[in-house]
Amino acid sequence: MIKKFFVVFVVFSLLGAAAMTFWSHLPIIGVNDPPIEFEIKSGSGVNSSTRQIAAAGVPVDPTLLAILARLTGKSNRLKAGHYELKPGTTPLALINQLIRGEFAQEALSIIEGWTFHQMRQAIAAHPALKHDTLALTDQELLAKITTEYKQPEGLFAPDTYLFAKGASDLQIYKQAYALMLKRLDDEWARRNPMVPYKSRYEALIMASIVEKETGQKTERDMVAAVFVNRLKKGMLLQTDPTVIYGMGDKYQGNIRKRDLETDTPYNTYTRTGLPPTPISLPGTASIAAALNPANSNVLYFVARGNGTSEFSNNLNDHNRAVNKYQR
Repeated sequence: MIKKFFVVFVVFSLLGAAAMTFWSHLPIIGVNDPPIEFEIKSGSGVNSSTRQIAAAGVPVDPTLLAILARLTGKSNRLKAGHYELKPGTTPLALINQLIRGEFAQEALSIIEGWTFHQMRQAIAAHPALKHDTLALTDQELLAKITTEYKQPEGLFAPDTYLFAKGASDLQIYKQAYALMLKRLDDEWARRNPMVPYKSRYEALIMASIVEKETGQKTERDMVAAVFVNRLKKGMLLQTDPTVIYGMGDKYQGNIRKRDLETDTPYNTYTRTGLPPTPISLPGTASIAAALNPANSNVLYFVARGNGTSEFSNNLNDHNRAVNKYQR
């Protein structure tokens, strides 16, 4: 009798294991169904975690899911956070997702040529971030990342950043700062030894000007050559974007003669040399151009009106180009 009972027990156990294995490999939602977001709160055990998943609308039995988690031997390693159940995910794949902490991914793009102010606006407006820096001044925010610099402009790399939903916005700033320093260091190591910068920061300032002055990507190295040549000769850089940056909120879309004549630390029509800080967040291509400008004697350029520029080595040729394309 005992032997018969044992056989029956083994048979049912094997059937149960087979059923669990079969169930664990079935998609929870179909490939055409929309993803389902859910959150596991910090400190949750396996039973609480699976109940939270089911309560969020995931059509899965929380008891079976908890049993499956225990069968993996890693039920104590489920990570709290925001998740997204993708179409076609099986219960076993879901448990592995929770063990690895593959959180729901959000994205934020920082655009080349934006100012730091525009970057802050974009980060503050992103609904998936935890806004820990919202009340901080620019200087207070920067102090949480580095003590090497006093002004944040230009120090953050334009790129698309991925993060878990609910992540601190400070994480984005730290990633962007680290990426900018890496890009700057990489390009500095490949720089033309004849560029006139005393530091990486000066190169970053020039890159920010190149970023704002370049309409055609292929012309970056020529635009950089104009400003590098002027810097070497002690000429005024005379670049409108620096004047506009120095005007701040006073700039209303038009730059006038009196604006060019009004002295500010960023007015390159009244002051020689580079402005005190970058004026934008430059991309990698502009940093590379600033550190490896075209081998040319150009000193001037004017927009042709079709997105390209006419470059000149002397003032007479430049004036003719201005008459042709601007007047």
